[in-house]
Amino acid sequence: MLSRQYLREHPDEVRASLDDRGYDDTDLDRILEIDEAWRSLKSEGDDLRHERNEVSARIGQLKQEGKDEEAEEAIERSQELKARIQAVETEADDLESELEERMLELPNVPHESVPVGEDEADNVEVDRWGFEDRRELPDDVTPHYDLGEDLDIIDEARGAKTTGAGFYFLKGDGARLEHALIQFMMDVHREQGYVDLFPPIPVKSSSMRGTGQLPKFNEDAYRVGGDEFDDYDDDDLWLCPTAEVPVTNMYADEILLREDLPLKHQAYTPNFRREAGEHGTETRGIVRVHQFNKVELVNFVEPDESYERLERLVQEAASVLERLGLPYRVLSLCTGDLTFASAKTYDLEVWAPGTEADDGPDLGGRWLEVSSASNFEEFQARRAGIQYRPEHHESAEYLHTLNASGTAVGRVMVAILEYYQNDDGTVTVPEALQPYMGGQEVIEGHEKVGESALGSE
Repeated sequence: MLSRQYLREHPDEVRASLDDRGYDDTDLDRILEIDEAWRSLKSEGDDLRHERNEVSARIGQLKQEGKDEEAEEAIERSQELKARIQAVETEADDLESELEERMLELPNVPHESVPVGEDEADNVEVDRWGFEDRRELPDDVTPHYDLGEDLDIIDEARGAKTTGAGFYFLKGDGARLEHALIQFMMDVHREQGYVDLFPPIPVKSSSMRGTGQLPKFNEDAYRVGGDEFDDYDDDDLWLCPTAEVPVTNMYADEILLREDLPLKHQAYTPNFRREAGEHGTETRGIVRVHQFNKVELVNFVEPDESYERLERLVQEAASVLERLGLPYRVLSLCTGDLTFASAKTYDLEVWAPGTEADDGPDLGGRWLEVSSASNFEEFQARRAGIQYRPEHHESAEYLHTLNASGTAVGRVMVAILEYYQNDDGTVTVPEALQPYMGGQEVIEGHEKVGESALGSE
């Protein structure tokens, strides 16, 4: 969250950032009014307590001097002050609660280098890799959802039957490919200096708030034992929407040391999202689903190193795609497409040639976002209470947090099934993954089972 001091000293910058982000429902004037009223009450309370202390000291002195009438007047004044102090403190507490609630709904201020724009159409491409020496593709690339059904490695129908729309089964080589991708990604990032974590999947409301998922995006989250729209407490649980939440909050309300930084963690988790805010959600395939696997990279760094670390973080995530030989591009997100907590974000989008899209590359197909590398500056650290001490004798400061998907496993699988597709309907296993699949070079599929398979003969 933004600091109150920053808001007081830079209201115009905050107002401009809200305009650039397209936040037209945030009453910044009301927040500033509440803050001013709260500070006025705190100042009044300090003055009243000072006066009461002086009056209390006079009461004993007046009694010693035998000035009983004046002492009684002082006692009455002390009681009046006590009542007023209580009223002022109650009013100040109410205002502070409202101020805190409203501050939690203020998004981060974009970094000055972020391009100004309204939506994803205004994002800026900054790099592209792998297209000059791309492999030859079939004349007609089969979309992953049809290919997955033909090979019997993706079963959406039984996933929907078992759990609901947006869930699916991976079978045989499909499941094997997913496991291989996870282990491959974690090995790559371990080489880059990341320390493995296996975090808990349920996370508390306080943790969701710490990274910015609550209160803004409760409709996209799966709440355990309650409706996501009902009132919730700090200890209520939610299914993990991204490993960013448990890994970042692992250090909530702690003070790290300068020698601990940069601290780099990676974590594989299944993730759960309702995608309630997504319009035109895809109904076929495994691109936009409610459960998906991801390897997340989370960094804790000193503030003056965070933007250099962001550039390196992009390369760390991109190395997964490069080792797999998958063409991709990098976008710098504009202000209108930034996530709530981010100050600057780069998206990595892999090329999936099997499904046409209006905004796809000239070669056809579409772009799939597989990683968002973001610098949150101190926004998350302030919400979660994560600090570091530059020197042992110095005051603690808020550090900067960054994260990136390293990468979204299901979408990388989509790209592999479409980009490594062969004329005969099989799929070549990328060379980097073959050791993780026991040397298997080609995915040929499986025989379908059950009476439902007869209709496909």
